[in-house]
Amino acid sequence: MNALIPVADGSESLETVTIVNLLRRADVAVTVASIGSDRTINATRGLVLVADARLEAVLDQSFDLIALPGGEAGARALGACMPLIEKLKAQRRAHRWYAGICAAPALALSPHGLLDGKQATCYPAFRDALLHYVNRPVVVDGHCITSQGPATAVAFGLQLIEALCGTARRRQVAEALLYPGP
Repeated sequence: MNALIPVADGSESLETVTIVNLLRRADVAVTVASIGSDRTINATRGLVLVADARLEAVLDQSFDLIALPGGEAGARALGACMPLIEKLKAQRRAHRWYAGICAAPALALSPHGLLDGKQATCYPAFRDALLHYVNRPVVVDGHCITSQGPATAVAFGLQLIEALCGTARRRQVAEALLYPGP
């Protein structure tokens, strides 16, 4: 299994690192790709992250999952990156997993029709941007997974693991983390 985590200046650091960390704990091959002209991004809270690649270098690759971290500025940048949006649309058409947390569902997925007909969640301040907002930490609808924000990042990451690797692998990773939830 493999996953693409696109990032931009302003991506939420806690969400980005949590998603990458949990997927790698489940032995998913993760590619963190910067949408900018440099692999280095300035994430939230003063964290500087170095991506594995630039997005343009991996556009021709197929991924089992594309998951977008939030952070308002980062999510807006991801939503304005048309090569990424086209890749996400192809992901949806192919019935492969795609996901977003925090501001990403509202600012990157919804404006491009990627949540049309889907129940979804996001950071509550952006709920009006979703046609079918559900007030739950994590929402799965078809091959789309959305989540509310930094405090739900672990639950989101574990749901991504379940989608890609199954319930048993999710449980193994959760137990190793001492995660109290299901």
